Amino acid sequence: MLQTRKLQKAPGCYLPSYFLQKNLVVFSTRYLAKLSSVGSIRDEETCERLRGLIQRQVQICKRSVEVMDAVRRGAQLAIDECQFQFRNRRWNCSTLESMPVFGKVVTQGTREAAFVYAISAASVAFAVTRACSSGELEKCGCDHNVHGVSPEGFQWSGCSDNIAYGVAFSQSFVDVRERSKGQSSSRALMNLHNNEAGRKAILSHMRVECKCHGVSGSCEVKTCWKAMPPFRKVGNIIKEKFDGATEVEQRKVGTTKVLVPRNSQFKPHTDEDLVYLEPSPDFCDYDPRTPGMLGTVGRQCNRTSKAIDGCELMCCGRGFQTQEVEVVDRCSCKFHWCCYVKCKQCRKMVEIHTCR
Repeated sequence: MLQTRKLQKAPGCYLPSYFLQKNLVVFSTRYLAKLSSVGSIRDEETCERLRGLIQRQVQICKRSVEVMDAVRRGAQLAIDECQFQFRNRRWNCSTLESMPVFGKVVTQGTREAAFVYAISAASVAFAVTRACSSGELEKCGCDHNVHGVSPEGFQWSGCSDNIAYGVAFSQSFVDVRERSKGQSSSRALMNLHNNEAGRKAILSHMRVECKCHGVSGSCEVKTCWKAMPPFRKVGNIIKEKFDGATEVEQRKVGTTKVLVPRNSQFKPHTDEDLVYLEPSPDFCDYDPRTPGMLGTVGRQCNRTSKAIDGCELMCCGRGFQTQEVEVVDRCSCKFHWCCYVKCKQCRKMVEIHTCR
């Protein structure tokens, strides 16, 4: 029998935006240090109060205070993108009020941790680069190395994204925790590799944007500049790398410790691939001893899908319940001159399915 109720958000999903806006990704990426009541990072004293930073990160923060608000925006970007990419999976990148905010999921050497490290390193590079291009920062601006006439015959002009500065800052700030431990541990090697793979998801997909100049829209002269891909595309790329991630182990080659595929029949991973050290848990059940392991009870599922978002897989064989809920949508929208759109509100009953 169907139950009828008003639509509510399934548990185990996202925390409210006011909480997320108070988080800074402290790029070990093991931690997301809360800024508590600090709304922005404007002075050196704020750097001292940021939880989770090691001393070398505090020093970088003090030297680059003007950049840190961009880093904070990068933190938000990383959380939002992680939750979007994993919205239909058992682990949906839920955040906690404790540290680390993703729970113990990212303290283990799993492919989920690999994704979080990669997307976090990429988000810092992206947000800092965007701040450079928008004129927010005195230390950097547009990429002036891109100039002159291209081999294709167009004129380089406009503001090319200074991705070199964004990547360099991400490397110095994000990677410093792993490098401070030394690069001998397998987990440090994994984290550093995935950090760089995240940044390469931007570097390898820089694009050329152009504008035509001429009479009546003709393209007598074309000026172009280099631009980063949308961050959603970066997230899609890293998620594809997550799906094809390579399980690795540490070996000594000469005097150097490196990561190699655990299965010798697999081809070696590239610099753009994600790597992980241990298999992921199934994320089916809530485990109070493991923060972040929230289980899938109450999660919405797709009754007709055979993929991971389907009720059979999402609910781990426990079954699901069906409820009829009332939803309100905009409908019968009309454009009125000039210039707004007016819509009616339509109510309808739909079925939702949640895991037992």
